[in-house]
Amino acid sequence: MPVERMLPDSDAEALLALARQIAADELKPVASQYEAASRFPREQFRLLGRSGLLGLPYPQEWGGGAVSYEVYLQVLEELAAAWMTVGVGLSVHTMSCYPLARFGTDGQRDEWLPAMLGGDLLGAYALSEPHAGSDAAALSARATRDGADYVVNGTKAWITHAGVADFYTIMVRTSDAGSRGVSCLLADAATRGLTAAPLEHKMGLTGSPTAQLLLDDARIGAGRLMGGEGDGLKIALDALNSGRLGIAACAVGLAQAALDEAVAYARQRTQVGRAIIEFQGLEFLLADMAAGVESARATYLDAARRRDRGMPFRRQASIAKLVATDMAMRVTTDAVQVLGGAGYTRDFPVERYMREAKVPQIFEGTNQIQRMVIARELRKA
Repeated sequence: MPVERMLPDSDAEALLALARQIAADELKPVASQYEAASRFPREQFRLLGRSGLLGLPYPQEWGGGAVSYEVYLQVLEELAAAWMTVGVGLSVHTMSCYPLARFGTDGQRDEWLPAMLGGDLLGAYALSEPHAGSDAAALSARATRDGADYVVNGTKAWITHAGVADFYTIMVRTSDAGSRGVSCLLADAATRGLTAAPLEHKMGLTGSPTAQLLLDDARIGAGRLMGGEGDGLKIALDALNSGRLGIAACAVGLAQAALDEAVAYARQRTQVGRAIIEFQGLEFLLADMAAGVESARATYLDAARRRDRGMPFRRQASIAKLVATDMAMRVTTDAVQVLGGAGYTRDFPVERYMREAKVPQIFEGTNQIQRMVIARELRKA
């Protein structure tokens, strides 16, 4: 697969300006309303597709934007700052396309990738199971070869976009060879025997549907196997390395939004005749919030630049995900504190930001798992 190209500075700025305009005009004004109603923003994703933002880091040959990961992640941050559900959804879609784009054959890419990157389709990534979360090698959903098809049975869990996705990238067991017995299949959402369970009731990201994916004698053509049999876990973990950078960028966007709300409130809120931003206790709190946001941003951008240069970046991706999501939890909590009682109400978005900040510490590998990855990489050094 061709590597991403570095955009000239003017082109990158134009792309970021487009993302900011969409975020300001189409996302932020309706985010709170949609989240309160647990409404999925399908039309907003179609708008991103029409604007060319659903396939940014993939080759132009198949309809992508061929931009660097550094630029793609900055676009992702802008969108997440306006609406976390949309930012996370774009990150998940990008990760769902990765196995086909990176490990598929040219014929497979020609057949499916243009539609996946063109904007009309939305993807989901199905790795976790009820009893196989952090231990991905323990998954049990099984695909048995039957002629020209695989017959798949099992349950995938915690699937973002379950029930609304147009395609699913699914990790299944094709043999009992432990971690070497996992394979990757690309399934159409209309596949008979593939259904979504009722939605999970979550504390945040309520506009983003999450549910189990049920596979009951689902027949998926053998031509939809990505890579070879037994390559699934490698493919999954490779995709997660890049996906963690997406979540880091989303977390930074969310924290930036919380910081902006806190600063705006502290400037206009007065006590004893002075704006509360002038009090040292608030000054120091806001300064620490700003330092956290900018440090986490620098961390994910450094990892992205390593990826763009073809350098190893697994450890840096885990560090970025760990640092950015822990930071977002602190900054959103502090933003509620800055607003005081007002921050605990739904009159301001910071209470929603705080609820949304929790799950990035959990998905794409919990932050405890990130610490294990980092430590293991250090032992190899």
